[in-house]
Amino acid sequence: MKAAVMVRVKPEVLDPQGDAVRRALEKLGFEGVRGVRVGKLIEIEIEGDADPTLKARLEKMADAMLANPVIEDFEVKLGA
Repeated sequence: MKAAVMVRVKPEVLDPQGDAVRRALEKLGFEGVRGVRVGKLIEIEIEGDADPTLKARLEKMADAMLANPVIEDFEVKLGA
């Protein structure tokens, strides 16, 4: 079974990496980019099929290690 965890910086937290990407795009001639937020996609392969506890287990993994819940939000998708 495959799953994905998308981790994003919370909207109220500054994103210096996103700002650097926005500035670089501007220097490359890409006009009109008002903002960029950078996140990460974590793909996970888990043995077996989806069970009722799988999403909760993945959310626990994300909360404990994959994301920093103080400054990041995450979203879990099964079957990604």
